[in-house]
Amino acid sequence: MAETRSVSVVIPAFNEAGAIAGVIGGLNAAATWHEIIVIDDGSTDDTGAIATQAGARVIRHPYTKGNGAAVKSGIRAATGEYLMIIDGDGQHQPPDALRLVARLGEYDLVVGARSGETQAGSARRAGNSLLNRLASYLTDRPIPDLTSGFRAARREYLVEFLHLLPNGFSTPTTTTLAFIKAGYNVAFEPIHAQPRVGTSKIRLSSDGPKFLLIMLRIVTIFSPLRIFAPIAGLSMAAGLGYGIVSVVWVSKIPNGAVLLIMFSVVVFLVGLISEQISALRFKGTG
Repeated sequence: MAETRSVSVVIPAFNEAGAIAGVIGGLNAAATWHEIIVIDDGSTDDTGAIATQAGARVIRHPYTKGNGAAVKSGIRAATGEYLMIIDGDGQHQPPDALRLVARLGEYDLVVGARSGETQAGSARRAGNSLLNRLASYLTDRPIPDLTSGFRAARREYLVEFLHLLPNGFSTPTTTTLAFIKAGYNVAFEPIHAQPRVGTSKIRLSSDGPKFLLIMLRIVTIFSPLRIFAPIAGLSMAAGLGYGIVSVVWVSKIPNGAVLLIMFSVVVFLVGLISEQISALRFKGTG
C-alpha cells in the first residue's frame, strides 16, 4: 500500500477556474500529498492564478497543447514515487483518490472505473461501452472503463511509456493498454463520478475514431497477432470457400481465391514478424 506522502498529484486543466480550487482544497483536506501539480494548458481564464492561491504548484503552457501534453508535462515535473492523475473539473472525489492510492504497491496502475450511469450522455455511454468491449478483446481481459482520466501509477512505469502518449484526449486509453500489454499489474477501482463543472472538451464524433486508432496502434505494438491473425483467418476462409465452390461448380480455381489465400499467408507472416519485434522490445526488461 502506497502512502499519500509518496504520491504526486497531477491535475491537467484547461479553463477550469470554476472548479480547480475545490479540487485542490478537497485533496488537501483528505490527505497530505507529496505535491499537487496543476498543468495550466494555456487557459484563457484564471485557472492558473486560482490554482496557485489554492496551494498547488502551477506549470503553465504558453498555448493549448492538449490534455495528453499536459499530463506528460506533469509526469516529467513530478518527483514522487507514485503519481495520481485527476481531472480538474470536479468530477472525482477525494475519498475515491484515497481508495486508488491504497491499491498502489500491489498494483502498478489503478484506474478509477466509472459506473455507466455517471458517464454523461447516452451517446457517450454507448461509445465508451463499444471501446471497452473492443479493448477487452484486444487485451484479452475485462476493461470496465478505458477512457477514465482518473488513475494512479508508479511514476517510473509511466515514464517508460511517455513516448507513446499522444497530446490529445486518448492518454488514458494509451496508458491502460500499454500497462496491460507490458504485463504490469492493473486494477480497476469502481468509483461514482459527479457531474463536471462546465462543459466537456471531448467530442465523441471527432475523438471516438482517434481512440479506436490509438487502441489498434498500441495493441499492434505490444501484441500484433491480436490484429493480424483474425484478418489472416478471415482471408484464408474466404479464399478457401470461394475456391471450393468454384471447383465444384466450374471445375477450376479462380484467381480471386488464390489471391485471398496468398494475402492471408502474407498477413499472418507479417504478424509473426511483428510479434517477434514486439518481444525484442521487452527483452532484458522486467
